[in-house]
Amino acid sequence: MTKTELLETIVNGENSRVEFKRECVRPESLAKEISALLNLKGGVILLGVEDDGNIRGMSRNRKRAEEWVMNIAQQHIQPAVIPVFTSIIVDSDNLVGIVELHADSPGKPYKARRGSAWVTYVRVGSTSRDATREEEGRLYQSARLIRYEIKPVPDTGMRSLDMDRIENYFRVTLNRSAPSRTDTDSWQELLLNSDLLVRTEREVYASVAGLLLFGQNPNRRLPQAGITAVAFPGVEKDYNTMDEERIRGPLAPLLSEHRSPVDLGVIDRTVDFAKRNMGSIAWIEGGRRHRKKAFPLDAVREAIVNAVTHRDYAWEGTDIEVSVYADRLEIISPGRLPNGVTVKKMKEGIVRVARNELLKEILRDYRYIEHFGMGVRNRIIRSMRDHNGTDPDLVEEEDRFKVCLWKHRLPP
Repeated sequence: MTKTELLETIVNGENSRVEFKRECVRPESLAKEISALLNLKGGVILLGVEDDGNIRGMSRNRKRAEEWVMNIAQQHIQPAVIPVFTSIIVDSDNLVGIVELHADSPGKPYKARRGSAWVTYVRVGSTSRDATREEEGRLYQSARLIRYEIKPVPDTGMRSLDMDRIENYFRVTLNRSAPSRTDTDSWQELLLNSDLLVRTEREVYASVAGLLLFGQNPNRRLPQAGITAVAFPGVEKDYNTMDEERIRGPLAPLLSEHRSPVDLGVIDRTVDFAKRNMGSIAWIEGGRRHRKKAFPLDAVREAIVNAVTHRDYAWEGTDIEVSVYADRLEIISPGRLPNGVTVKKMKEGIVRVARNELLKEILRDYRYIEHFGMGVRNRIIRSMRDHNGTDPDLVEEEDRFKVCLWKHRLPP
């Protein structure tokens, strides 16, 4: 950070990635801010700057200030971290310490010492606070320390699963033998080994993934299992809608012996909604009128598949949103990108990390997902460029990920 960049940062004030601190704060206070920023996406702490942006400077010299910060990062943060420490003299006698915390730190959730306890903090806007149980769980999940998709769902069991779809998956999609329908014990063992069922000390339950993929009524126990699809006449959300549907049910389709769909799952039903509401574009070329769908179906399908595969299902009660506007189609998926995944990596086709590995593997069996992680680059970006010359927007926001496909009314 240069002196000019430092002054600009101070003028812009505190935000979700910038914290001002007096140098005289207690170690616990600084540890709290370090851990909260690391648990979000990293950031910077400026030492010797008041909350209102006044520069007071540090009383310690560079070496002593760095030793103080490193000692706190080692002894008051769990797991210990090594931040980048630099300092800049703003004027003749005001030295500002700069503590930089990288976004790709792998140890989430980071905890800070508070008395004899270790506490998980999160960053919300320009403040840091204790994490809720759900927020802490999402941090463990994002670090891949727990897998939410194979958690047991209370008050469920094999009876909660659509055995027609499950048998169809093994016999038709995987082309493998499966137990007789009356052989309940063998089916239970097979589904336990497939992580579609989970055994606890007292009972066997359906897993989150099992219910999402093959549940008879997934939303009864997983209210976040579904898609809200709405078509608007204009370019903004409005009470006046042209079509809307709450799409519920299992993700997996029921296939014939020739792999053609007999009963659609949530993915294909959502694609059908987008298809019937997206409209078309027309143009004159060589004296002839041409017409085609407003968006390439490959791109639409890939964006919807990615949303149901990679969303954060720990965000309870929040649907995936599919919105069709006059000028675009938006797919909004709850939750941030998993650890290590960036928009740049997605565009380059080098993403190999999945939040929900089991969902990904089974949807790959249904041929919804490519084997090489190139879907965003090939099926979304390249398809949109070939179709109408536009680039899709891939945007990670505070607690969601958005894909925006743009309509182009002129000939490509």
